Amino acid sequence: MPRWRLAALGAVGALAIAAVALLAGPSLLGSSAPAVPHFVEEASAAGIQHSYDGGFDYFVGGGVAVFDCNADGRPDLYLAGGSSPAALYVNQSSAGGPLHFLEQADPVLDLTGVTGAYPIDVDGDGQVDLMILRYGENELLRGLGNCQFELANDEWQFDGGNIWSTAFSATWEQGASWPTLAVGNYLDQTSTTYHCFDNQLFRPAPGGQAFVAPVPLSPGWCPLSMLFSSWDRSGRADLRVSNDRHYYTTASGGEEQLWRVAPGQPPLEYTAADGWQALHIWGMGIAEYDVTGDGYPDYFLTSQGDNKLQTLADGPAQPDFMDIALARGVTATRPYAGDTQLPSTAWDPEFEDVNNDGLVDLFITKGNVEAEADYAVRDPSDLFLGNADGTFSQAAEQAGLTAFNTARGAAVADLNGDGLLDIIAVNRGANVSLWRNVGAGTADAPAPLGNWIAVQPQQPGPNRDAIGAWLEVRADGRTMQREVTIGGGQVGGELGPTHFGIGGAGTAQVRVTWPDGQMSDWLDVEANTSVVINQAGGGPQIVH
Repeated sequence: MPRWRLAALGAVGALAIAAVALLAGPSLLGSSAPAVPHFVEEASAAGIQHSYDGGFDYFVGGGVAVFDCNADGRPDLYLAGGSSPAALYVNQSSAGGPLHFLEQADPVLDLTGVTGAYPIDVDGDGQVDLMILRYGENELLRGLGNCQFELANDEWQFDGGNIWSTAFSATWEQGASWPTLAVGNYLDQTSTTYHCFDNQLFRPAPGGQAFVAPVPLSPGWCPLSMLFSSWDRSGRADLRVSNDRHYYTTASGGEEQLWRVAPGQPPLEYTAADGWQALHIWGMGIAEYDVTGDGYPDYFLTSQGDNKLQTLADGPAQPDFMDIALARGVTATRPYAGDTQLPSTAWDPEFEDVNNDGLVDLFITKGNVEAEADYAVRDPSDLFLGNADGTFSQAAEQAGLTAFNTARGAAVADLNGDGLLDIIAVNRGANVSLWRNVGAGTADAPAPLGNWIAVQPQQPGPNRDAIGAWLEVRADGRTMQREVTIGGGQVGGELGPTHFGIGGAGTAQVRVTWPDGQMSDWLDVEANTSVVINQAGGGPQIVH
């Protein structure tokens, strides 16, 4: 593989640090140490033997889809394999116990060339479908229930192409009965110069039931992550695209991208005239959360060297974002252990509350692209715990997460129904890492750190999972907000209840802003329960 350019890290002067801290606000003075959860690695003991393999074509990718494919309340795992077959692992874990999975062989699923996958209910029938990205033809699989799937490309008129796909996101545009799909395509190796394929926007045919021919999102700059998100809370989901600058030059116009996707209109790329600020990074993953508490989404962007945490600079009038990663403590430029003198390579970021204290945390997978001498080889993944003042503190080593695998895609989810979020990371050329969260306890005697709730918004008809909704949770003196999305990460994602830690609170109040803009009343939810909130009303329905 051609060597990636060394990230320009540079020394940051005291004046620059002070300026960034000032922009982040006066609340960032001092912090108290958060409780650190303990994780135990259980992949082999849980019955999972799976790695992401292959040559240059699979240096990137390696995602995991997390979803409940048999409606038993336990998240199942679909793991990309690269040149090796992908695999579905069905969750057999007992509540609160050690993790256990059973591989389910199926020729429809056991595909080679898979870079990643995302769960999505395309046809609104209540059965989760799968969007599978590949080096080769992408496949849209219809869920039949009980973890069975069938290929739906022809019936749904979805053109899977035959190139190299590495990013995906989906949204439901207002008035549409089927989703709009965005597929990000990577490098055209037939070109004599570095050249990226155009990305594609698949919109549903009138009345749904199929997709029309894709609209090219041109130019494409080799994305490794994309995310539909309502950055301005307008209800319109625009498409954020994070691109690998190794395959473009600034002279050619390459940069991070934001596309305006308005119903019934062609997609339009935001430019400097719209307030969009040019950004050039080795873009790999996107995570979204309202970190600053201003009611608007913030975006963490992984890269080589320093990572970015972007927040709106001056409100939602225009997409003008500034970086607050340094002030918040999450630039993560170098490993905390291992090759600490070399720049890190970050891939999949995940915002979740792993210690249930009501403060969001950030997990980031790390791993060398492939023997790049200028970057860390021993580069462990990060766990940043949220502090009460809005900053983050590195806690991976204390939490038991230090490993020197070459990690790629990841997910943070409650795999055994105990309210403690577990972590799975896909590794290149090695078995996946599967860490069970045992809280303040041990593998034999787990113990909680704080209370929690899990919220699944649901609405009738299309878009059953209310993609594009906003969830607000009030508890323990804090208000937390996040958008329900499909996309981001590193070629993989989750579909299911959204987890919130609520600290010492015995109840929480939840409000849903539905994709159509309607807002529910504040609803009481008891601590340590998973609930479904239906737009049709009836109050929260406890799942467990």
